[in-house]
Amino acid sequence: MFTYISLLNFTDKGIQTIKDSPKRAAAAKEIGKKLGVNMREVYWTMGQHDLVCVLEADSEAALTAFNLAVAQQGNVRSQSLRAFSASEMETVLAKLP
Repeated sequence: MFTYISLLNFTDKGIQTIKDSPKRAAAAKEIGKKLGVNMREVYWTMGQHDLVCVLEADSEAALTAFNLAVAQQGNVRSQSLRAFSASEMETVLAKLP
């Protein structure tokens, strides 16, 4: 499994229906399950981003399909960051000359 941090911001449409945001997050979790993505954590935040999600995906293709499916609904825009655990980073660093 690959881990990703997803930073999301509400669109105008998403903020107009903000009260539905928890329901939309639950629906996104279900979409993720079908596409091989586990929404491990969802946080509503204050500051530069409106939501932060911790995602686990079977593949980059699964994550991309998930992001596109969520974006199609028009409520959020997202940016996904590949995240590495300490052990994964040790493996990466071991490859350095």
